[in-house]
Amino acid sequence: MKAFVEAWDAACATSSTSRISGTIVAPNSTSLWDGRDASQWMIFKDVKGLKVDGFGCIDGRGKPWWDQSCRYHPKLALKFVSCNGSSVMNLKMTNSAQTHISVTACNGFRIQNVEIHSPGNSPNTDGIHFQASHHLSVTDSTISTGDDCISIGDYLSNIKVSNIACGPGHGISIGSLGKSGNYVRVKNIRVSNSIFNGTTNGARIKTWQVGRGYVKNVRFENLVFHSVKNPIIIDQNYCDIRDACEEKESGVGISNVVYKDIYGTSTTKIAIDLNCSRWVPCTGILMDSIHLTSTQAGTQLNAQCTSAYGRQINVLPPASCLLEE
Repeated sequence: MKAFVEAWDAACATSSTSRISGTIVAPNSTSLWDGRDASQWMIFKDVKGLKVDGFGCIDGRGKPWWDQSCRYHPKLALKFVSCNGSSVMNLKMTNSAQTHISVTACNGFRIQNVEIHSPGNSPNTDGIHFQASHHLSVTDSTISTGDDCISIGDYLSNIKVSNIACGPGHGISIGSLGKSGNYVRVKNIRVSNSIFNGTTNGARIKTWQVGRGYVKNVRFENLVFHSVKNPIIIDQNYCDIRDACEEKESGVGISNVVYKDIYGTSTTKIAIDLNCSRWVPCTGILMDSIHLTSTQAGTQLNAQCTSAYGRQINVLPPASCLLEE
């Protein structure tokens, strides 16, 4: 047994391929998790050069969990921790109790050609969540969930998201960040060549007032929105109850954010909403070649900004609320 364990550890320390050809299903009753750690279903940890591939399916059978308090949900379906130089390809996932794929503490991780599907009313079912990782990419994938299609957490850099079909869901979000008052470090994020269908949000950045630190060098480019409620939104005053939290003299600095070549339709009148902090304003915002119209014929859209500094080029609705730097 000792020799087997040593051989297994040695293999996992270098590289490994996990091929999924059939269907893996979670237990069909919440009671089967009694006495077990429901946050750990499928986890890969400390595997360098891991490749998860195959055209199989992972079914989280999450509905029994959605029908009860989120506090008691298993957190993740498929979790990767410290798997440097690794990838997930050609995989289908459905109905996770909460987040479908989580990537934490990884340097160099690629996700390509995956399908993730959960009902639009399933709570907290993020498609992909990144945390404390660098040099990541998500490409050529379809994601429909009850929460963010892709959620970009804290301590992240050099993230590329491209060719994503998102919806239903809450869009592609940076955040929320800084909830515990921590120092946020997020930079060099690019989201491009993607389509949003019937999502709550499109391109979103959300930070808590109590946070500190920065979100910088972000680029949203070549995006199409179909019937999106909040196509472009920055909320630097994010809290548990929207618009009900007392203003604070702190915040996560948001700077050098580019929105370019963005088209589509909004289901609400406010298509561009930049709600920045009066104490730590957003700076270096560039809006270039944006054309958003209403899903309701004859309805004029608007942009609204608070403490947002930057410039606009060929933007509809005009972002005249941007302040000159």
